[in-house]
Formats: sequence, C-alpha cells, structure tokens
Amino acid sequence: MKIYTKSGDKGETSLVYGQRVSKHSARVEAYGTCDEANSMIGLAISFLPKDDQWTELLETFHVVQTKLFHVGAELATPVGKKVGWPIQEEDVTYLEQQIDKMDEELPALTNFVLPGGTQAGAALHAARTIARRAERNAIAISREEEVNPTVVKYLNRLSDFLFVAARFVNQGMGKAEPTLQV
Repeated sequence: MKIYTKSGDKGETSLVYGQRVSKHSARVEAYGTCDEANSMIGLAISFLPKDDQWTELLETFHVVQTKLFHVGAELATPVGKKVGWPIQEEDVTYLEQQIDKMDEELPALTNFVLPGGTQAGAALHAARTIARRAERNAIAISREEEVNPTVVKYLNRLSDFLFVAARFVNQGMGKAEPTLQV
C-alpha cells in the first residue's frame, strides 16, 4: 500500500466512512489538532530519561495517546455514523485518577506556573495548549453538529492532566518550574 493517494491534492479529504470534506472544515481542524497534541506528547516522552522511574508514567501516556487517537477518530466520524472506539466517562475518570496521583506528590501551587522547566516539561506544556485548542475546536463543532459530549470533557481533562504531568516531570527531573513573579 502506498502512503500517498493523491486524493487530497485538490484540498479535500475523507472522513471516516468516506464522506469528502474540505481540508479546512471544522472536523478536519479538530481531529488534526488532536493529532498535533498527540505528536507533542510523543516529543515530550522522548525527552524522558530511559530509566525505571518513568515506567508508570510512560504506561499512562500510552493509554492517553491511544485515547487521544480515539478522540480524533470520533471527531473524524460524520454525524449519524457509529464510531469504533467511543470515548466514555471512564476515560475521563482515568485522567482524573492520574491527575490526583501525580498531584499528591507535588507542592501546592502558590504562583502561576510559566511553561518551561525541562525539555519534557516544556513539551508537555505545549501539548497542553494544543489540547486546549482541540477542545475549542470540538466545542465549535458541537454548536453545529452532534458531538459526543464526553469528547469535550476528555479534552478538557486532558489539558489538566498535561499541566500536572509537566509539573510532575519537572519535579522528578529536579528542575524548578518557572513561576510568574507579580
């Protein structure tokens, strides 16, 4: 199978089930932004040291990246069609549990955190902002078409997860996170 199909050369692409849409459609923007967030998470992971300290977090990120792929699939599925892997409340709950577990090991926030710290932490902050954009895109679609409301909740919680993960990684790598001085 060839990677290129040439079917998008005129500015259109296919949603799941083959419906053709413009590459600048809201759905393509939304699932493309999920892909962008997923790629940034992958970049962040690549900066983590290769030792046992990060095994559990890496396993969590594998679940998160898989679910984010599923979110993208939902956003790429036209209204009225069935999605293969729907995002469910337990997926949101999983993120909340991971947030709580990491947050227990972090000092309380006393200032606004500036994105940065380690390369992994900074990349997780970048992924967080991309996840926020994906959430805004999903909300925009939901104003016009039916969208699984749990997708929006998942993206909202994902950005929270990525914020806490960035702090967790920075602390675990011994790098103080930059804070806003007011």
